[in-house]
Amino acid sequence: MDSTPSLLAVNEQSTDLEIFLAIQKQQVKALDMLYDRYGKLVYSTAVQILNNVEEAEEVTQETFLYLWQRSEIYQPKRGSLSSFLITMTRSRSIDRLRSRKSSQEKLQRFQTFSDCIPHYNPPLEFVTVQERVNLVNEALKQLSPDDRQLLETAYYEGLSQSEIAKRDCIPLGTVKSRARQALKKLRTVLNHLV
Repeated sequence: MDSTPSLLAVNEQSTDLEIFLAIQKQQVKALDMLYDRYGKLVYSTAVQILNNVEEAEEVTQETFLYLWQRSEIYQPKRGSLSSFLITMTRSRSIDRLRSRKSSQEKLQRFQTFSDCIPHYNPPLEFVTVQERVNLVNEALKQLSPDDRQLLETAYYEGLSQSEIAKRDCIPLGTVKSRARQALKKLRTVLNHLV
């Protein structure tokens, strides 16, 4: 006699909903079946977006693992399981593209900056560069935390004003005026360096 009556019997003829209900009960066989059914679709979607096999494999694993760990995120009444998996794959792939773009931009800025610095800095020149860095950091501290965060996001993360507005749910006009005011204040504080 079976000691676990809550297990659902799933097989290749089971519907997506039956497989999903078994996944909610943490039945590994159901996850395997779902992967067999939609793994290629999820993977090909990720490859198409990322144009990178290794990253597509990671996104595919993350997608199925996330559904396994947080099965409550899928609501069958809102659409098919395959559509949900594709939507989640697309979202994760786009996040990776943005992260990749951000990392590449940071690397390019660093390389550009390092190309501008002579290979040999006499000690006195290094001191003046360090002093300027300290002065700029002190000037940034005089800004409100929101304005400082806005400028740091724009310069260090490489986001445009419209991207900042969208990400932080702030009207674009507000982002533009806050950035302009923050830059004016910095200019005033750092005027003696120019």
